[in-house]
This record gives sequence, structure tokens and C-alpha cells, in this order.
Amino acid sequence: MSDTTDYTPPKVWTWNKANGGRFASINRPIAGPTHDKDLPVGHHPLQLYSLGTPNGVKVTVMLEELLALGHSGAEYDAWLIRINEGDQFGSGFVGANPNSKIPALVDRSGPAPIRVFESGAILVHLAEKFGAFLPTETAARAECLSWLFWQMGSAPYLGGGFGHFYAYAPTKMEYPIDRFSMEVKRQLDVLDRRLAESEYVAGSDYTIADMAIFPWYGGLVKGWLYGDSATFLSVQDYKHVQRWADQLLARPAVRRGRMVNRVSGEPSSQLHERHDAGDFETRTQDKLALQG
Repeated sequence: MSDTTDYTPPKVWTWNKANGGRFASINRPIAGPTHDKDLPVGHHPLQLYSLGTPNGVKVTVMLEELLALGHSGAEYDAWLIRINEGDQFGSGFVGANPNSKIPALVDRSGPAPIRVFESGAILVHLAEKFGAFLPTETAARAECLSWLFWQMGSAPYLGGGFGHFYAYAPTKMEYPIDRFSMEVKRQLDVLDRRLAESEYVAGSDYTIADMAIFPWYGGLVKGWLYGDSATFLSVQDYKHVQRWADQLLARPAVRRGRMVNRVSGEPSSQLHERHDAGDFETRTQDKLALQG
């Protein structure tokens, strides 16, 4: 990777040196497993293999919301996948998600296990399975799915674009930071205008669209992502997004979902693995430290 402005790409790119940056140790241009490792399996119908990143939080919030509605079939084991250590390249995880990205869900509630990967697909699978958080009326369903896929298409500009070059790249470069800052602020304006006219993203009801968008854009305006990026992007200007983010944070299931598979922040907010509802009271990192 060149730090100068006069870099000329070769005619054919080859992978012959580390690219630098926070995730250099796990970046590679090929797919497939790097080592043999089976995935653990717990006792609940749903097995989640994840990490408390925005994409992982989408699914744990959904599962906690389903349980809060009384869907006992949504009980789940959440296993920690440490992506910085390459857990996502184990053979078992690649079997659950050939793209080697968290989260991955294995639904073992039926006669044969069903793998579901990509966070949006997991949300739709769970919504349809339990008949919750996805409207059935045609127009309302289309609005919800449109905003869900808006998030799926937009977040790479926030994460892999802005987040990478602002917080993780080995050098600060004006062009990519300006380019992606402009796009992220445009996206925030899209969301802010929508929430000026609607209580939730897809309409008057809370849906999987909110669950998908909140960990990314709610997290951004609450100052959880990419260091001091909230100040840099003047997120206080997006008042409707702020209102909506606060509204979701008031939901107990959202607060629980944010804790699952989390490995940073206050120890009391980190529940590395979740296997029972009682784990929130007894297995957070502060509690485990006391147990010695």
C-alpha cells in the first residue's frame, strides 16, 4: 500500500505484501477455511455464531425482541466468534457461512439444520418463522424490506468506506475520508428526513428495518462508532435520527441485544456468550471477574 499520491496500479494486481491497517492480519484474497474447527452446539433451537459488531447486534436484538414477545422457540445459544483471531475461517464456521463473515445462524428447530447467513437474511428468516416484525400487508412489507435493503447497501460506505479510512487505515488520506464522509452525511440526511415523517423507519410500527439500521446509524449518532467520528460528522444535526435512536435504546430487548457477544466497553455491558436468559445477571464480564 502506497502512502503517496503518485501510486500507479500495476497491470495485474497480486497479493505480495501486507496491506496495513487494523485488520491486515486476517485480510486475504481467497475464500475457504484455514483450519479445521467444529462449531459448538448448545441445547436451544437456534445457534448463533457472532460478535457484537453492528451486524451481529442486529440479530441478537431481534432474538431478544422475539423472546420478549413470548416466542419460546426463539431461545438461542450465542457463541463468540473472535474475528481478529480468525475464528471465522474455521471449517465449521465456513460450513455455516461460506463468506466467512459474522453473523451466522443455524436453525436446528426442524428435522434438519438450516444455515442462514448475511444479517438481513437472518432477520427475514426469523421474522417469517415467528410472524413478527415484518408486515404482511403488501405495501407495508415492501416499505419495510426496502429500508432493510437500504441498510444492507448503504452500510458498506459507512463501515468499509468511512470507518476504515477515518479510523483503521494506516495513514490518514484526505480524498477517501472526504469522499466517504460526504456519502455518510447524505445517508444520515436520508434517514433523518424519513424519521421526520415517520415514528419508525418503515412506518408507524417497529420492524426488522429498525433493528438493522439502528446498530449502524443509531450507533453512529450516539457516538459508539469510529472514535470521535460523531463530532467529526456533526451528528447532533440529525435530530430525528437522535430521537429514534433514543426511542430504541429505551427498549429492554435492544439493551440486552447490545450486550451479547460484546467484547469491548464496560465489563458490565459485555456478555461474551449467551446460553440462558439468566446469563445477563450472572455471566457478564464484571460478574465473572468477581467469581475469580
